[in-house]
Order: sequence, then structure tokens, then C-alpha cells
Amino acid sequence: MPETDDEATRPGNSTWCTIVVPCYNEAHRLPSEKFVEFIHTRPEIGFLFVNDGSKDNTLQVLERLQRVCGPAVDILDKPVNGGKSEAVRDGMLRAIALGRGGFIGFWDADLATPLEAIHDLLQKLIDQPRLQMVFGSRVRLLGRHVHRKAIRHYLGRVFATVVSGMLRLAIYDTQCGAKIFRVTPDLSQILSQPFITRWVFDVEILARFIALKNLHLLHDSIYEFPLETWEDIAGSKVKPGDFLLAFVDTFRIYRKYLR
Repeated sequence: MPETDDEATRPGNSTWCTIVVPCYNEAHRLPSEKFVEFIHTRPEIGFLFVNDGSKDNTLQVLERLQRVCGPAVDILDKPVNGGKSEAVRDGMLRAIALGRGGFIGFWDADLATPLEAIHDLLQKLIDQPRLQMVFGSRVRLLGRHVHRKAIRHYLGRVFATVVSGMLRLAIYDTQCGAKIFRVTPDLSQILSQPFITRWVFDVEILARFIALKNLHLLHDSIYEFPLETWEDIAGSKVKPGDFLLAFVDTFRIYRKYLR
């Protein structure tokens, strides 16, 4: 029998997508009302919020959100801060273990990338079965609204150029916090071990895919989706000095996986 509309949007259906949202001290920044509005209009997408040892009332904010949204919202509470990379990894592993659907991703809590873009990235994966991952990409094109601070834009371009050369992969934007993956045994293996980097785990994921498979397969498995809208949100925890650490971590990734 064909699926009903309710069955198509129920957790456990192959088209269901869980989005992991790492949260650290987000009590006053998390746009809860936007999540509530989105969840009520897109029942095929759920969220798993990871409270990464926050020292403010983030957990209470997430619990209120869960009460309003019901089963579309899960919470993973980590009592000790482990950094964004491990918050994302732990959240994705938890979501995979729950076995709710065929797609999983992560999204920045400040919604610099609007929630509406989830549909665009997810639809690309659904329409093209050969793809394993779709990444949001902050490309400043005419007709799009991508606004970044100049210093972060230019540092980001330098970093992306270095990473592209290291990976031998023509990728424009590795660090946009909007990514969706197809749930596969390969993805579970990629996530099975802690990341060696705190911030540039996006690059480490790609390096692990290359080490597990090969570069040719990755070329055919990844798609960068130019975002319609992206906005720098005040209060970002990434500072210009972190870009220097990112270059060091990139070298560590190269030594471990690609040399």
C-alpha cells in the first residue's frame, strides 16, 4: 500500500531527517520561536539539541522547547563541555542509534543559515541517490543575501583555499554550519572515533571519508549548495584568532589521515 501523509512524516520513515543542533550557553541567543514555527510546518524534520555543558539556562530553554514541540525535539545533555566537534559527533551518533530515518545533519544554533534551507539541502539528497552529503555554501552571488564580516570572509577564503589544496577537492566552503548526510554504515564508521580537532571537524569528516574510500568517490558523493541567505549573527564563539588554530588543526588532519 502507498504511504499516507502521516506515515511519510513519521520518525522511522526513510525520508525523515534529524538535525543536530550543538548548544553552548545559548539561553539568550537561541531563536526558540523560529524552531517552533518551523517544526509545526515541517513535520518530516526533527531536531536533536545537544547541550554541551552550558553554564547558563540553555538546558531549561531546550526543555521548554521540547514541551512545546513534543517528539519532534530530542535533547542530549552533556554535563561537561567537550567542544562543538564532539557535541556534533555525539549528537549524530545518538540520532543514528535512534534509527528514525535516512538522513541526518547539523545546523548552527544561531540560525545564521535559516531553517528553511534544510528543505533545499535535503531535497537534493532525496533527488540524487548517489549523493552522500550536501553542504551549505556561503557564495556571494547576485540575487542572494549572504552577508559576512569582511575579516571573516577573507580569512575564510584563505582557509578554504588551503583545505581545497590539501584535500585535492575543489570545495568552496568547508565551515558553513549547515550540512546534511545520508545515513549509511560508512557515516557511522566515520563518526565512531573522537575528532582530533575542536573546530574544523568538517574538514576532518572529509579527510576520514577520503581515507575510508577514495578521492574519486568523494567527488561523486558531495554537493555544495549555494545558500539563498546567510547572515553573521552577533555573539559568535569563533574569533579571528581561532583561524590560526584552524590552520594548525588542518596540518594535524593531513598528518593523521592523508599523508
